[in-house]
Amino acid sequence: MEDASNEFPLKRIAAITTVRNDTIFLEKWVRYYGQQFGVKNLYVFIDGHDQPLPEWLSDVNTLVLPHIPMKRAKADARRAQVMSHLARGLFKYFDAVIVTDVDEFLIVDPNVGVTLAQYLSQSEAKVTSSGLGMDVGQHLEQETALDLKRPFLDQRQFAHLSARYTKPVVAFRPVTWGSGMHRIKGRNFHIDPNLFLFHFGMVDYELATGKTADQDRLETGWKNHLSRREALFKIIAEAEPLAGDAYFAEARQRQSRRRPLYALNKPGMIRGNPVVKIPERFRGIV
Repeated sequence: MEDASNEFPLKRIAAITTVRNDTIFLEKWVRYYGQQFGVKNLYVFIDGHDQPLPEWLSDVNTLVLPHIPMKRAKADARRAQVMSHLARGLFKYFDAVIVTDVDEFLIVDPNVGVTLAQYLSQSEAKVTSSGLGMDVGQHLEQETALDLKRPFLDQRQFAHLSARYTKPVVAFRPVTWGSGMHRIKGRNFHIDPNLFLFHFGMVDYELATGKTADQDRLETGWKNHLSRREALFKIIAEAEPLAGDAYFAEARQRQSRRRPLYALNKPGMIRGNPVVKIPERFRGIV
């Protein structure tokens, strides 16, 4: 794609996330999306008045909500409702709204040669766009513990192509997200050919598995969910990784064709748990 950034006026784009008990991702989330859209266009919901607010968060729009524990499924549904309502209001001021978990980063393929803001401003999508889900995990036999001072993608080479993270996180008009923002209620999904959603929740074994001991999560039914996510380390360690560029287009097609019958507006999982080697051009971005 030619750099047509001068031909398209930039859309006004907001990004939203929620956070509780985070020590890893929020600062990186603010830095990344702030560079893309400006920190004044970021909205962070803090789950609980017991959460310390770092000084560097002062330029970001924050709203501290009371922490009301709920079981995981109900909490996910409540969060999706809150994000949907907030985004609906923001559309009075913005042309597009991105809603992600704090460990999710929407990245436009560097080969395109434009910024994320420029790319979304040129998008012809009418309702939503999804990035191809890249569930990044530590290869326990080849990669060392994470250095939090260095970019994640300088230290991790492998990702599971997971439909769970091919999420419609970009909305161009008011929508209603389902639990976990995995689908748009009453709408189909569109996997953009140049967008990737990198999920870093399992980017480091010690840091990720430590979440299982988080008392908040244990008391609200997260143990089994976290155990399923931790299976990523085994998937990556046992896989014969594919070259990402040789497989991305096929992965998008398979996720679009093989949809679950119980949720036809969600992408389908690909059999065999394909793992790709992340192309070098993504290094240093996050």
